[in-house]
Amino acid sequence: MRTRVIEILATLNRGGAERVATTLARKLDPARFETSVAALFDPGPASFKRELDEAQVPVRTLGKSKGLDPRMWPRLARALRDWRPHIVHTHSYVLRYVWPAARMVGRMTIVHTVHNEADKEVDALGRWFNRMAFRSGAVAVAISGEIARSFRRVYGYEPHAVIPNGIDLGAYLDPSKRAEWRAAHGFQQNDLLIASVARLDPQKDPLALIRAFQSGLGEDPGCHLLLAGRGSLEAEARRLAEELGLGGRIHFLGTVTDVPELLSASDLFALSSRWEGSPLAVMEAMAAGLPVVAAAVGGVPELVEHEVTGLLIPPGEVSRAAEVLRALARDPEKRRRLGIAARQKAVQFSIEKMTSAYGELFERVRGTER
Repeated sequence: MRTRVIEILATLNRGGAERVATTLARKLDPARFETSVAALFDPGPASFKRELDEAQVPVRTLGKSKGLDPRMWPRLARALRDWRPHIVHTHSYVLRYVWPAARMVGRMTIVHTVHNEADKEVDALGRWFNRMAFRSGAVAVAISGEIARSFRRVYGYEPHAVIPNGIDLGAYLDPSKRAEWRAAHGFQQNDLLIASVARLDPQKDPLALIRAFQSGLGEDPGCHLLLAGRGSLEAEARRLAEELGLGGRIHFLGTVTDVPELLSASDLFALSSRWEGSPLAVMEAMAAGLPVVAAAVGGVPELVEHEVTGLLIPPGEVSRAAEVLRALARDPEKRRRLGIAARQKAVQFSIEKMTSAYGELFERVRGTER
C-alpha cells in the first residue's frame, strides 16, 4: 500500500516553506506515495495552487481568518478523517492547529519541518503547542545545521533529521533569457541589476538593503535594485526609495512567477535578512550563476562560502553592505569568478536529494509506527 502523505501549511503563497511543501506533494514517487495538500488560508491570485492542480494533487483550503482561529481545529479534523493519511507533514506555525485536530481524530504520525530559527519561527503560544506535539511523538526535521542547533536551544534535544531544501537546478541557468527579460522590462543590456527575491517583511529587512544600495551605488545611474516580493513593509519601502531620490532605480516587482528569468537577467543577488532558515532564493541565485551578498544569519553561511561563492556581511550593518555592493559592482571579474563557483556548489541543492530524503524518512517513520 502506498504511503498517504498530507502536506499542511498556512498558505499557498509563493514562499520558501510553501515551495518545499508543494514540491514534495508533486515530486514524491507516485509509485510509493499518495499526496494531498491542506492550507489554512484560501489561495491568493499568484499562489502554488495552479501547479498543484496541474499535477492533480488534491487541495483543500480552510478559509482561515487572521489571528487565532478555533474553526481550524474541526475543519482540519474533517480533512484528516476524509484523507486518512499515514503521515501528516506540517510547516511553519500550523502545529497549533494540526496537533489538536489530530488528537480529535486519533493517533496520527506527524512530521514537522522547522524552516526558520526555532525561537523565531513561532511565538510563545506556538512553542508551547510545538512542545506538546513533540512530546507526543511528532518528528522534527531541520533544514540546516544552524536550524538544528536553534531547535536544540529551544526544545532541549536534537531534531530527528536534517534535510536540506532543494530546487530545480535546470531551471536557473539560461543565459539566453538575459537580453529578452531586460528588453521586456525596460533595462539596457549594460545596466547592472541587483536582484533580491524576498518578502518585504521585517525578517528580510528590505529597508536596510535600500539604504545600502543608496549609500553604495546611489550615484551610479546604471545600477538598479530589483525587489521581487510583497509584504507588510512594501509601502514604507516605496516611500523610502522616493525620499532617497531612487524611485526610478529601485523597482518593486511584486510577486514574481518568472524567478529563473529574473535571475538570468541579473548580475548580483542580495539578501539583507535579520534571521533566516536556509533560503531557497539564495540557492536559486547560486544555481543561476550569480554571486551572492547576504547577511550571515541562520543557515546562510552553510550555503554561501565567503569570498568563494559570495560575500557575507553582518546583519543590519548598512555601511558594510554598501561597501560590498559597491566593490562588486565595480569588479566584473570577481563577480564572474564568484558566480562560477556559486553555480558549481549549487549542484548540491537538488530537488531529487530533498524528495528522496523525505521519502525515506516518511517510510521509516511509518514503519516504526506500524
